[in-house]
Amino acid sequence: MSETLKIQKAKFGTLPVFLTAISTILGAIMFLRFGFAVGSVGFMGTLLIVLVGHMVTIPTAMALAEIATNQKVEGGGEYFIISRSFGLNIGAAIGITLYLSQAVSVAFYIIAFAEAFESIKPWVMDQFGYELYDNRLFSIPALVLMIWLMISKGANLGMKALYVVVSILIISLIFFFLGSTPYSEVFDNSKLFESLSEGNGFFYVFAIIFPAFTGMTAGVGLSGDLKDPKKSIPLGTLTATIVGMVVYVFIAYKLASSASPEALVNDQLIMSKIAIWGPIIPIGLAAATLSSALGSFMVAPRTLQAIGKDKVFPNRFVNFWVGKGTKTNEPRNATIITSLIAILFVLMGDVNAVAEIITMFFMVTYGSLCLISFMQHFAADPSYRPSFKSKWYLSLFGAIICIYLMFKINTGYAVTALFVMVLLYLYITYKGDNQKGMAKIFQGVIYQFSRSVQVFLQKSEKENTEEYWRPAILCLSKDSFKRYGALEVMKWISYRYGFGTYIHFEQGYLSKKTRAKSQKDLRKLIEVASSSKSNLFIETIVSPSSTGAIAQAIQQPGISGQPNNTMLFEFKKGEREWLAEVIENYSIFKVVEYDLCILASSDKGFGYKKNIHIWIRREDYENANLMILLSYIILGHPDWNKGEIKIFATFPEKDLKEEQDHLTELTSSGRLPISSHNIKVLPIELGVNRRDIINDISSDADLTLIGFHGSMMKSENSIELFEGYDRIGNILFVNTLTSKYIK
Repeated sequence: MSETLKIQKAKFGTLPVFLTAISTILGAIMFLRFGFAVGSVGFMGTLLIVLVGHMVTIPTAMALAEIATNQKVEGGGEYFIISRSFGLNIGAAIGITLYLSQAVSVAFYIIAFAEAFESIKPWVMDQFGYELYDNRLFSIPALVLMIWLMISKGANLGMKALYVVVSILIISLIFFFLGSTPYSEVFDNSKLFESLSEGNGFFYVFAIIFPAFTGMTAGVGLSGDLKDPKKSIPLGTLTATIVGMVVYVFIAYKLASSASPEALVNDQLIMSKIAIWGPIIPIGLAAATLSSALGSFMVAPRTLQAIGKDKVFPNRFVNFWVGKGTKTNEPRNATIITSLIAILFVLMGDVNAVAEIITMFFMVTYGSLCLISFMQHFAADPSYRPSFKSKWYLSLFGAIICIYLMFKINTGYAVTALFVMVLLYLYITYKGDNQKGMAKIFQGVIYQFSRSVQVFLQKSEKENTEEYWRPAILCLSKDSFKRYGALEVMKWISYRYGFGTYIHFEQGYLSKKTRAKSQKDLRKLIEVASSSKSNLFIETIVSPSSTGAIAQAIQQPGISGQPNNTMLFEFKKGEREWLAEVIENYSIFKVVEYDLCILASSDKGFGYKKNIHIWIRREDYENANLMILLSYIILGHPDWNKGEIKIFATFPEKDLKEEQDHLTELTSSGRLPISSHNIKVLPIELGVNRRDIINDISSDADLTLIGFHGSMMKSENSIELFEGYDRIGNILFVNTLTSKYIK
């Protein structure tokens, strides 16, 4: 974080958080549309709306309280929490849409405020003969006055006004509950449990009512103005959420027992007909909408200011101007931008369509907060130690139901909201200075998931290794930065069917110097593997001897959950030192029953990656299946697109027919993934050197596989087994210690 978002002197306690939230919860929707909900879906249906709505808000409030008590919460409210948990790029994408929702909410509440004057329109017509047909006559002056007060006086005045309007709101609710109607005097409580067969659907009504519950996080936007955010945010938010839920249940009962469903649906200000003094309801409506507008007007600029101070926008001047505050860090410039957005939507006069997509963005925000809480529980990060703890299953449920409700309310708007945020994320990532992407929280989740899978696989019953063999291959190399042949072979084998661990061997005694060098080499190799889109796991080993390094490497656990079963080494043709050390330690591979592959690299490299030649002889039948499987796996990589395998078998002329029939049978039965046209049986005449035949036929091959036997490694001239192939390119020598079956 480049600049602190904390103001010079925080001045607010818990009460402003509670008042900002409760005044938004008990706002315009409660006065204007809650009667419509009760009349449309009945008392029980309305209770279900309240219950489902709080299935979102309560887990979110608890998740918010948990996250807020784990870290230092500064200016920016929900944006700050999300961006510091998910990373600036994701946080900014959600934060910008959240800011737009808050800014447009100002216009929404001001338009609702103008509805409070519906009751005085007939009186003005009777007294002055003037028809007030356009509510913008009330909404525009009210918004202009609010803008002037917020820019000139800031949050202090807004908070003082909030105390007044909340007091009026409380009085209007008291008058409403004390009221009585002729309908309530004869009302039968058994009708509360009757379902209404006609009217609007549940989710249609839910979409209208849900914005009332979104106010529970309104107070979080004051985070930068709070003396103790860790205390004020959880206490204020949770209290407002629970109080709001209880009040809505009682209001639903009062409405259902005081007016008929028809009156509730058709009379927008039905609460004024029920209250003991009717005019208090329009006054309360005006107070509630003004308080909600004030709350949004205090929160939205602070969200935008925090985004600017994080230098999220691609233009430096925009970041500076938006993030700039007054001496007390009041977001004056961000307030001006918020004012312009609010004026634009108030001039439109109707934001019903916009209000629905606002709900989508709030849902995404709430779902993100729940998801953060869940993943922090799952990641088990020791640094995550909130003083208030939610339950992981509540957070997971909150995240799932947010996504579910988004698509149930309006699939088109849900897709639009998600699409807009993806575009914002991609744009900010591409254009912005900060390229962090996903935050570390995802790493913690992956660590825990990986551990669980590894333990499960270790405990599970292993497959029959002969019938279901797949390579789990280790490569140990001293020349990682001289030649990349071994890295390429490992990349091809581990692309889809196999698993690969590449280990760079740093010879020497373990010290700070050799450790630092090995870590530097590790980072370089990871970059190389990443640039080539490799699925390899990279590691380094520091050891004073080759024998020690081989013994250490061969005991590495398999990254796939199954044991490693193959070892790969690489040497350059004409150089004997490393090859001799591998041959000298051959007995180690027999102890662990590892198959052994030795890559002889030439200056030709892997050519055009089109032809793989496999050479078989009677002594190589055990090696044959392994060579064929490895070739088949290598061909599965896109680098070998349209490549083909050719098998060349050399036998004494007297056995030629028998061996030809045997190989043809294997091919026709489908046990070899090779066409019979690509299998050639060649006679070995007495005195003819097999190496000469291989050099002639495979001179243009891009990779040649040749088998060898362990018994050959015991001779004094064993190193010569791998020499004499100067006219062909890269060779993979293969020796299997366990049987392989091709099914």
